[in-house]
Amino acid sequence: MSRAGRFWHVLEDGRVQCDLCPRFCKLRDGQRGMCFVRANQNGGMVLTTYGRSSGFCIDPIEKKPLNHFLPGTPVLSFGTAGCNLACKFCQNWDISKSREMDRLMDRASPETIARAAESLECRSVAFTYNDPVIFHEYAVDVAQACRDKGIKTVAVTAGYVCPEPRVEFYRHMDAANIDLKAFSERFYRKLAAGHLDPVKDTLQYVCNETEVWVELTTLIIPGWNDSESELREMAEWVVTDLGTDVPMHFTAFHPDWKLREVPATPAGTLTRAREIARECGVRFAYTGNVHDKSGGSTFCHECGEILVGRDWYVLSEWNLTAEGLCRGCGAQIPGVFEAQPGTWGPRREPVRLRDYR
Repeated sequence: MSRAGRFWHVLEDGRVQCDLCPRFCKLRDGQRGMCFVRANQNGGMVLTTYGRSSGFCIDPIEKKPLNHFLPGTPVLSFGTAGCNLACKFCQNWDISKSREMDRLMDRASPETIARAAESLECRSVAFTYNDPVIFHEYAVDVAQACRDKGIKTVAVTAGYVCPEPRVEFYRHMDAANIDLKAFSERFYRKLAAGHLDPVKDTLQYVCNETEVWVELTTLIIPGWNDSESELREMAEWVVTDLGTDVPMHFTAFHPDWKLREVPATPAGTLTRAREIARECGVRFAYTGNVHDKSGGSTFCHECGEILVGRDWYVLSEWNLTAEGLCRGCGAQIPGVFEAQPGTWGPRREPVRLRDYR
């Protein structure tokens, strides 16, 4: 299904320029942008995947990953097709790099998604698997429908978006996990076909000018973004420009897509990245994609008490009050917490949205 898109203008030569992301694709009639899903049709911009998904699934919220946002609760997750970056290491390349519209298996209106989330007792809906920036209009409509039912929404994104659509997009989000893929322009240019500065701009905007709960993820790739100097520079920037309370997740790379010659990330590299972040003043740093109970658990930044124990996606210890205070020392822990954690656990449950139309 196609739907009129926003954030574009007509050039003097008749082409349409997309102003959604920093690629500024310039399209003749019938052409699609680099993301594949935004196209020039009859001199106007359309989103070709509105209402269509690559599939719906209930995940644990920690899988996004979000550790300070409704821990233990189920989140209804979905994506569409395409992406506005070209990461050679993409872990979801079969979805994000898809050029086959028949991969979009399920159709669902925003109201259907909100109704399904409510019926399935999901506390939130996540736009994930591919970047929701490229299906901006659909994501915003879904977020509005969810908010009407008290369902929160989560964006899992690379943050590669222009200022005007960024304001509109995050006005409707409750939480976001944003990829800070590396802290070098060389990395973004060579491995993602993008640039670092627009991502930094997005992070500064969302963390400092909105109420959106934000956590960061960096996939650590051996030989590309794992040097101690780069990790330290990144963590220092996060503390200075975003604040000490923004959690950082350092996750393990495995060979995939077009970067199969690089070995998987050693667990010790993730542990060291976490240590560096904490040395720089990041209060909450985590490891991911490896079995590391300590690296996945949340500890009080004041007294060191374990607040939320995690073994993969299974929660164990819970030492937070309903107000998000440490039971040991009373320190305020930043995030979105409830009186009790959810009990969803590690399950992954596919959902057919046609059952909720």
